[in-house]
Amino acid sequence: MTTQNLLVELFVEELPPKALKKLGEAFAEGLRSGLQQRYFLEPDSTATTYASPRRLAVYVTKVHDVAPTRPVEHKVMSVSAALETDGTPKVALRKRLEKWGRGHLADLWPDAVDGPDRLYRGSDGKSEAIFFQSLAGGELLQGALQSALEDALEALPIPKLMQYQLADGWTSVQFVRPAHGLVALHGDVLKPVEALGLAAGRETHGHRFEARIDPIVLRDADSYAQQLKDEGAVIASFEARRAEVVRQLTSAAAKVGGGVKAIDDDALLDEVTALVERPNVLVCVFESEFLEVPQECLILTMKANQKYFPLLDAQGGLTNRFLVVSNIAPEDASLIIAGNERVVRPRLADAKFFFDQDRKKTLASRVEALAKVVYHNKLGTQGERVQRVRAIARAIAAKLGDATLVAQADQAAQLAKADLVTDMVGEFPELQGTMGRYYALHDGLSADVADAIEDHYKPRFAGDTLPRGEVGVVVALADKLETLVGMFGIGNLPTGDRDPFALRRHALGVVRMLVEKNLDLGLTQLVGIASSAFAESAQGRAIQAGNKAEIDFGWHLDAPGADALSTFIYERSAGTLREQGYNAQEVEAVLSLRPQRLGEVPRRLEAVRAFATLPEAAALAAANKRIANILKKAPDVDPHVSELLLKAPAEAALFAAMNQIVPRANTQFEAGNYTASLQTLAALRVPVDAFFESVMVNADEMELRLNRLGLLKRLHDAMNRVADLSRLVSAP
Repeated sequence: MTTQNLLVELFVEELPPKALKKLGEAFAEGLRSGLQQRYFLEPDSTATTYASPRRLAVYVTKVHDVAPTRPVEHKVMSVSAALETDGTPKVALRKRLEKWGRGHLADLWPDAVDGPDRLYRGSDGKSEAIFFQSLAGGELLQGALQSALEDALEALPIPKLMQYQLADGWTSVQFVRPAHGLVALHGDVLKPVEALGLAAGRETHGHRFEARIDPIVLRDADSYAQQLKDEGAVIASFEARRAEVVRQLTSAAAKVGGGVKAIDDDALLDEVTALVERPNVLVCVFESEFLEVPQECLILTMKANQKYFPLLDAQGGLTNRFLVVSNIAPEDASLIIAGNERVVRPRLADAKFFFDQDRKKTLASRVEALAKVVYHNKLGTQGERVQRVRAIARAIAAKLGDATLVAQADQAAQLAKADLVTDMVGEFPELQGTMGRYYALHDGLSADVADAIEDHYKPRFAGDTLPRGEVGVVVALADKLETLVGMFGIGNLPTGDRDPFALRRHALGVVRMLVEKNLDLGLTQLVGIASSAFAESAQGRAIQAGNKAEIDFGWHLDAPGADALSTFIYERSAGTLREQGYNAQEVEAVLSLRPQRLGEVPRRLEAVRAFATLPEAAALAAANKRIANILKKAPDVDPHVSELLLKAPAEAALFAAMNQIVPRANTQFEAGNYTASLQTLAALRVPVDAFFESVMVNADEMELRLNRLGLLKRLHDAMNRVADLSRLVSAP
């Protein structure tokens, strides 16, 4: 048994660029894990991934040619199923052993040993069972690789399968793209390994136009990457090719001078890396007159349509130069440069035309057209949606500011969707909001309103910035709440990993704005405002008059869906807080109280974290849990306490301590000093412990029992204003 390095390559037609990186990684990991599961790899074996536009490959070190022998053990069946009462084997045991070719072991029982094979009685941790022990191994690499290769190909994350015919003209196979070659080298070619109708060999192909040798006959697995580079003009490694693109982009920008740099876009970089086998970066130029168009339009058309890298100046402004990553490197690149400059010109001209045409009409004049754009068949048109967002924005603005804020929020909400019916956004939907801001400024609107039109979509993704101004925050909240309430209203909720209306992202956006802006707004209040907007709209009335069986959340605050939406938002908040480093107990303790002002949550969490460090914390948390369990059995207890019924010294002492400590803690709570409030309450530990040591809560006398329950109810209410401290008790 020897170990050598293994190379497997699948040579195909041009793979989809946006999927190449994942395909390469999945192919390599599938083969590596398949061989590892079959015991063909050493513990320190490594796998190197190769992926280029026309190949998926993996190089694995220290691969056995024969699987090593190893002890294996199988549970055969329970003793009761295997043996008679006198201990002799049953027919069921014999038949099971015969399937494995070991039927004779039943005849040898109980001394069932035959070379490496052994049948014995033992425990599986729950009951007694019969076990079979033997040695496994000796499988040849060819068979294991065939199975691993088939499994890896089956598990590839292929976006869309193609069906094509093999060379015989009859057989059809399915794969992401037609495959034309298979390499499997482990010293020599591994035969009869095959895949997709191809037999393994040692030949592959390099660059379509610049390969020095074709076909390339691979000497061995170790020479693969170097031979492709030297003979085939191909950088086989995706990561190495990506690094080369970055190096050339940086170098080309430096040669232009003036502090310019290529735009930073990882997705574009990955896509371009997947389009070329031998990158060659060239500098191109377009006419400066196109710079009159908003740079977002020009950047998007160059990136999305042509896969170019625009060059930005030191201040982040677009220049009239861009970089193209060519797949060929001729001595004279002038024709390539001229061709790309000629191709980009009509694209930029289209953008300029759209921009000029759009500015001939004001945003306000386009609002009426939104009434003809369907938003959702159950929620009406974009025009009706705009009216709801306006109503929500006005109500939120009235809570946060003066009449000026209300007027600006109303105007921004009215115009926020108007750019959806412009030519530019029709061509580039990614520019919605961005173009609205430009057109609003052109119409002479204030910067606050224009910024809000762009920012009302924010945050668009995790880590995105929040709206820059108060007007933007109001309209962004209104827009997201309208979407959430509307979709929950018609039961269109996320399921699993499907969230077509991005409701999770909208909920996270609401949470971030409420927390990071520390807005004085209650969550139930906001859901109520949004629900009222639907109730007042014509579409809301139409839904209410329709088939109520199709609606699991009507447009009113006390409907079940309103609570479901609040729960959904709290769950998103909990996930965010855990990502920020708070543990699950801390988060649950605070959010289980469903605090209305989410902006207070971070301060409550810090208070809980500080409380948990106190020596009294564990005992008080346990006492709170005990009190909560007692009160569950008496949910309607009146917190009134009569001093005349405080018979035991410990309950009188607890009552006196509460009268002294709780008012001070409440004052600190009302002032927002949650840490001080909890620390003040920590002084109740001694009287609380004494109470539970000497007082029987469920006394036989009804009046006495109710008075003690009332005392505990008052204590529980006082202790759990910041957080539910009982949640801090670890599960046993």
